[in-house]
This record gives sequence, structure tokens and C-alpha cells, in this order.
Amino acid sequence: MSATLSSTTSGTSTTSASFARRVAAGVLGGIAGGIVFGIMMAMMGLLPTLAMMVGSESPVVGFLVHMMISIMIGLGLTVLFGTRLLTGYLRGALVGLAYGAIWWVLGPLVIMPMMLGGALFVVNAGALLSLMGHMIYGVILGLVAVRVLVSRR
Repeated sequence: MSATLSSTTSGTSTTSASFARRVAAGVLGGIAGGIVFGIMMAMMGLLPTLAMMVGSESPVVGFLVHMMISIMIGLGLTVLFGTRLLTGYLRGALVGLAYGAIWWVLGPLVIMPMMLGGALFVVNAGALLSLMGHMIYGVILGLVAVRVLVSRR
């Protein structure tokens, strides 16, 4: 198995992964990264905060909200940019790292405070732990997505 999307098999380049393959990469990468990040969030007691986005305080609801967001964010990366940015494992990890950092700014620093009536761009110890979680999520997303995109099934 090749570690890059630019490899060829019988003269056909794999750089143009099908739409279905990019969707599968985003869903599976989003789930894998989301589970790891969700465990981290549960350990920090943050799942009820996510649940508040849908009018609940249940950690289970928070985890479900988190997983739905994780899948949607994964799809955003792979469907829009999968064949251009996720061309190998190292690049997938680096792109995922940056993508996670971008979503850290968008999610807990902008979107969540706007939805919950909090202050925007508050960076404290909790926010820095969230940054670490988003970056870990992104690396896992990138690596799993590359694996799905380069597989020869």
C-alpha cells in the first residue's frame, strides 16, 4: 500500500479520490478524532457545556452534539480539500493540526460564545487545553482520512 495519493496503480492516478471515498474519509476521520477528543472533553467536564448548545446539560447529549460536529468538520476537510491537501500521512497530520487550530478559533472562541452569550476570544488555561484537543482531533482526522483515501479496496 502506498503512503501517498499521488501513487499510481496500472497507470491510474489516485489523486482524484471519488466523492464517496472523500465522504467516507471525512466521516471515519471525524468519528476517530471525535471519540478521542470527546474522551478528553469528558475528563475535563466539558460535555454539559456542549449540550447547552441544544438546550440540555446532559453529558450524553453533549457527546452526541460533539460527535455530530466532529463528523461535519471532518467532511468539510475531506470533501472540499481531500485530494489537494491530504496527499500523504505527514502532510495529512500537518494539515489536520492546522485545521484543528482553525476550528479551535472558530468553535470555542467564536461560535460557542455567540450561541451561549459569552465573551468572544477568551483565552485561558481551559481554552489552551481545548486548543490541544482540537489539534489532536485534527491530526487523527488527517491521518485516518489519508488512510481511507489511499486504500485500494
